[in-house]
Amino acid sequence: MSYAIVCGFSHYYEWITESGSPEPSGKPVLVFLHGWGGSARYWESTARALCDRFDCLLYDMRGFGRSRSNASEPSPLANPPETAAELSYELETYADDLNGLLSALGLQRVYLNAHSMGASVATFFLNLYPDRVERAILTCSGIFEYDEKAFNAFYKFGGYVVKFRPRWLYGLPFVDRLFMQRFLHRSLPGAVSRSFLDDFLMADYDAALGTIFTCVSKKATEVMPQEFARLTVPTLLVSGDRDIIIPAEMGRQAAALNDNIQYVVIPDTAHFPMLEDAPTYLQLVREFLGVSVQAAVLGNRE
Repeated sequence: MSYAIVCGFSHYYEWITESGSPEPSGKPVLVFLHGWGGSARYWESTARALCDRFDCLLYDMRGFGRSRSNASEPSPLANPPETAAELSYELETYADDLNGLLSALGLQRVYLNAHSMGASVATFFLNLYPDRVERAILTCSGIFEYDEKAFNAFYKFGGYVVKFRPRWLYGLPFVDRLFMQRFLHRSLPGAVSRSFLDDFLMADYDAALGTIFTCVSKKATEVMPQEFARLTVPTLLVSGDRDIIIPAEMGRQAAALNDNIQYVVIPDTAHFPMLEDAPTYLQLVREFLGVSVQAAVLGNRE
């Protein structure tokens, strides 16, 4: 297991390469960002399908997956703050985390593939550090309008869900399928669904709750349209037409703000199109990234 210290916090990361080596081979680097409550584990099959062309870097964002402050080995907090409140859960700070991780690993210029909350983080990253990215894929992202009543209800429900996550839930039959039902149109193998549930149950309370308030907020409704409009990096935005978490129309509205965004909807998929229809998703990604990669190879040389 590999960890890199970024802003005093240990981030778990791993390389998926064509040879199976735990170290990059010198190919262009494709970095994957996961969504809320998850971890890089659900990107593994996508990364393995693309490692013939890229060295794929997977990492768990601060407070999630194996980058949790309650993880046992090693302690993710290299220099623990006095209070959890000192850790910021603004999307911009997660973008800064990614910048720090790339610097710690000696990576100059990469490709990005980000999902859901990770796609929001990636959008900020693309505008804060555009020189570090060749091309980007945002999966299940978009813009939404502020609705105070609906947002307050969401915060109340989200706070309840994050607070009450007893581990005995994991042992109940079919609970993983029930947990994933809202996110999917096509079912996934049981092992995949169980890993989603396990990541959700183990996420840090402060990180899980804090990112609910930063992802779904009045500020986000005001700022995200501006962020999409500012993008200069060539970007592919992919939606699932059955997604009820971030409906396809939200992605369409975001893409309409910028000619640098290419928009595609994958039929009969919901919030995880890369898993629900992997062949179609991979074809779209390969076509979008199917450009000369010599510049990226040179850019990653020290």
